Amino acid sequence: MKLVLLRHGRTAWNAERRFQGQLDPPLDDAGRVQAYEVGPLIAALRPDRIVSSDAQRAAQTAAIVGAAAGVPVAHDARLRERALGRWEGLTREEVEQRFPDEFAAWLAGADVLSRGGETRDEVAARAVAAFEDQPEVQTLVFVSHGATSMALAGALLGIDQRLHPLGPLANCHWSELWRDGGGWRLRAHNLGVPGTVLPIAARVGDEVEVSDADA
Repeated sequence: MKLVLLRHGRTAWNAERRFQGQLDPPLDDAGRVQAYEVGPLIAALRPDRIVSSDAQRAAQTAAIVGAAAGVPVAHDARLRERALGRWEGLTREEVEQRFPDEFAAWLAGADVLSRGGETRDEVAARAVAAFEDQPEVQTLVFVSHGATSMALAGALLGIDQRLHPLGPLANCHWSELWRDGGGWRLRAHNLGVPGTVLPIAARVGDEVEVSDADA
């Protein structure tokens, strides 16, 4: 079995580096272009089933991809992005100003619980439940979000949710996991259309900022 975890296309909030969580902005013009570009690449994987988060940005991406692949799209709320509590709707700069300790902990890779929302383990649990409810097919595509895709990949690969060995998915990029009789293995990560990735990752000092948020 092959599982493809595709992140949605860009939104205006992505471009503004604004935390989205379970708020529901749609794709922007760049995000729609990204979805049309990635559609033939996902179609070439010959998906048997496509399931999307019911958030607009994911559902709109999935509709374009599904049309390219000739596969109807199902929706599952359990594939929504991680709820981020009081950070939702704020830019990274606003979070840093209002909640400096939480922001510093997030940059360090901590699971910041004081902001509210969900833990990484809670996100992984609902995403795994959504996966386990799917029929057995050869190639399954989930159109979801950055943190949710990372949590599900980590859970299937047996990686502790406190660790982040995988970098965040760019918009309309995907991870590919295979299961061939034994456990799951990661075949590829952050695949997508060649070219510039927007928005370009911010840098903190000399380090690339690593995010568990759909921001």
